[in-house]
Amino acid sequence: MPSARIYQPSKEASQSGLARTKVWILEFDQTGPRETDPLMGWTGSGDMLQQVRLEFETREEAVAYATRAGISYRVEEPHKTVVRKGLSYSDNFKFNRTAPWTH
Repeated sequence: MPSARIYQPSKEASQSGLARTKVWILEFDQTGPRETDPLMGWTGSGDMLQQVRLEFETREEAVAYATRAGISYRVEEPHKTVVRKGLSYSDNFKFNRTAPWTH
């Protein structure tokens, strides 16, 4: 019986947008060890389920699919996102600035 993890991906560290972070992903766990090819040194596996990555709109849809397909699963809840207040460079030179100049 395959096992899987259901999670919501985090924001890319190098990107400022939130694209592709609203979907829920079902990924299968690794069932066997990976092997190293002796000639090229590439790492591979005969487990084809590692290549499967299913996307769902909601967590409930992903859980329903795993239950219907007989897949044992675990749900990883997403971390809370911290909303930072956006400041522009010109805010450093405002006359009504609350913090005093430090230099």
